[in-house]
Amino acid sequence: MPKGAFQPHHPRMTHTEILKRLSVARKAHLQERSDRAGLTHLALYVGALAISTAAIVMQVPFWGFLVPVQGVLLCFLFTLSHECTHQTPFKSKWINEVVGHLCAVPVALPFVWFRYFHLAHHKYTNDPERDPELEGGGRPSGWRGYLIYLSGWGYWRNGLTMLWVNAFGTPDAPYLSDRLLPRLRREARIILAIYAAALISLFLTPLLFWIWLLPVLVGQPVLRAYLLAEHGLCPPVADMLENSRTTYTTRVVRFLAWNMPYHAEHHSFPAVPFYRLPEFHADVQAHLKSTSAGYGEFTADYLRHLAR
Repeated sequence: MPKGAFQPHHPRMTHTEILKRLSVARKAHLQERSDRAGLTHLALYVGALAISTAAIVMQVPFWGFLVPVQGVLLCFLFTLSHECTHQTPFKSKWINEVVGHLCAVPVALPFVWFRYFHLAHHKYTNDPERDPELEGGGRPSGWRGYLIYLSGWGYWRNGLTMLWVNAFGTPDAPYLSDRLLPRLRREARIILAIYAAALISLFLTPLLFWIWLLPVLVGQPVLRAYLLAEHGLCPPVADMLENSRTTYTTRVVRFLAWNMPYHAEHHSFPAVPFYRLPEFHADVQAHLKSTSAGYGEFTADYLRHLAR
């Protein structure tokens, strides 16, 4: 048991009770950030993406099978962008900002807008009236809706609509203030311009189609299935150890998702950087209320839920 953590013989507690019991020293340790840890993880991730990209460009034997791999690597940049909204992957604020904005391009997710959207999600997690992730009907409740959800159609449709409104209209959301409008407009216009240039480039070469545009379409269903496990089938309660799910999975998935399968831990203490989440998991494991033994198990549970 880490020094300063609560003792396991206590009855199961809520996340707020756990945080109250952690010592000041333990909290400080868990919140400690490191450029070295973040940049090391980033280098390995970018290295894997570079190898996949080079293999597709050089059309190595069976290179077509790398398109889904490329797609998963690109789509899971979402999880890094998500971490950067919390300013936790790197100690230096400017690195978090630069990386967060760069991640916005491949997945069409404007970083400034997403920060405020996501902070509202943390504030009202799983609240059907106020959690922005549940707008427009929330999570899929029927087979047809489930398949449409997995396809990524809703993500791309809503994302491109949001970009257009941010670029040329006036976004209307309770988590956005008027002072953000110039930044939102500039960011959205830049991303739309990049996508327009990418589409125009296809008249000259199909390169971006094979290393970016097709892969993100192919990889999006994997990200959708992963994200559904974070809060799907969790109750609308205040306890973050119950309204968010920790999914036990492989090192590869934890690497891709920057340890976000420890999602109940992340929601309980968002200031903990990704590389400290396994330590915090050891603190709270006995108190977790929503868990799955893997993404296969969660998917099976969700399918049974749809069948009912």
